Amino acid sequence: MAPAIELIGITKRFPGVIANDDVNLRVEEGEIHAICGENGAGKSTLMKILYGMQAADEGTMKIRGEEVSFSSPSEAIERGIGMVHQHFMLADQLTVLENVIIGAEPVKSGGRIDFENARAHLREVGDAYGLTIDPDDLVERLEVGERQRVEIIKVLYRGAKILILDEPTAVLVPQEVDELFRNMRDLRADGATILFIDHKLDEVLEIADTITVLRQGHTVATVKPDEVSAGDLAELMVGSELPTPQTTRSTVTDEVGLEVRDLTVLDDDERPVVEHVSVTVHRGEIVGIAGVEGNGQTELTDAIMGTRDAASGHIVLLGHDITTTSVRHRRQQGLGYVPQDRHREGLLLAAPLWENVALGHQTEPPYAHGPWLDRAGSKARTEEVREEFDVRTPNIDVAAHALSGGNQQKLIIGRELVANPSVLIAAHPTRGIDVGAQAAVWDAIRAARAAGMATLLISADLDELIGLSDTIVVMLRGSLVATLDPTDVTPRDLGAYMTGASLEEAS
Repeated sequence: MAPAIELIGITKRFPGVIANDDVNLRVEEGEIHAICGENGAGKSTLMKILYGMQAADEGTMKIRGEEVSFSSPSEAIERGIGMVHQHFMLADQLTVLENVIIGAEPVKSGGRIDFENARAHLREVGDAYGLTIDPDDLVERLEVGERQRVEIIKVLYRGAKILILDEPTAVLVPQEVDELFRNMRDLRADGATILFIDHKLDEVLEIADTITVLRQGHTVATVKPDEVSAGDLAELMVGSELPTPQTTRSTVTDEVGLEVRDLTVLDDDERPVVEHVSVTVHRGEIVGIAGVEGNGQTELTDAIMGTRDAASGHIVLLGHDITTTSVRHRRQQGLGYVPQDRHREGLLLAAPLWENVALGHQTEPPYAHGPWLDRAGSKARTEEVREEFDVRTPNIDVAAHALSGGNQQKLIIGRELVANPSVLIAAHPTRGIDVGAQAAVWDAIRAARAAGMATLLISADLDELIGLSDTIVVMLRGSLVATLDPTDVTPRDLGAYMTGASLEEAS
């Protein structure tokens, strides 16, 4: 039998970069096939070629033995290929049903949408694959795991039998990962073929039937999970051992860097999304915030940074109340920020690297000379960031979009840390980056902590939270519901607190 997917000699070039260099990939029908590799290894480019988002410069692509070439995702969908992207592509204000049928609406005579037929088909798909969900639920009311289920149903609704899942566990707690893996195994049992892109090597070893490793644009190995360990995979990916976020020596001081007192934040409909939250972070301390996404972490960080008003309460930075001050004032007083979405909030993707390094500091030396931008100073500081944080780029004049995700993240971390902030708000600092870049980010945060920086760490990576944090607080429905010692808690315990299960047991 011909394989479900066969990519032969795929090469894709961009200016100054070869993203895929003679890549070969064979995926058998009905298997879960994991693709691993560091950022910039060519995984995303390869999947975009398979899904019709980009065209290969060289090579052959076959689907079930037939040579194909897609010029758009719609052509890939017609051949039964669907892709679930790392960042969910759902409209919060629409229902599950409306999100699923967008672009594939069944119509009645007269051009009206046949919602009754669509609802029946959605339920049929959900029941067939064990992905049941209420079609009339608003997406904004769904938990993260449920939103991901909607994304999977959306591609199955269109008839996909080959699924590409890009970093599907990045925002899930362990219990939700278990549910996803059950769904994936059910899909496989029903004949689906799944391509699974992930950086969490223990998860890859648990769920995959076959693993292909890419490195610097090349295929370096295709192995079975029982033939390798997580350390072996890390060695294949980046040429080094698997990094660990573990921090052993305490550097916590008595000096308070950041204090949030009884803070309440409202959403656009005047509903509380952060309720009476109080948290203190000392110099030399990392306080981790654990919580399923959508439980107020984003609004809390927005309020601390000054991009969202506080309804009540106080924010105190190094002894000074900054609750009503501007973002610029907070930055000038020593508040650093690593945003949760590097593309939307952290970078100007079309601008050169040296302009991106000046972002947030553009009114201060060495980026400015009086009221004028200091180009030479900005470029010199960017070279410093490039060297110290190992940002891999041909030069600092390339646009930010030309960098891999890991190098974009290292650029942002470097930009913030070279400014020597007293307090750092780090939201998901290693999301979507490979083990090599992850280790570099952890090392940088640990070094800054040892030098006295206070850090508020928000992360969906529970191993990261437990390894880096001196204290962990759990956020649920806008409130802090637990304070935990990271030396006494496991990721599964933490997941139970995050979903409210431990609190229900206690009550």
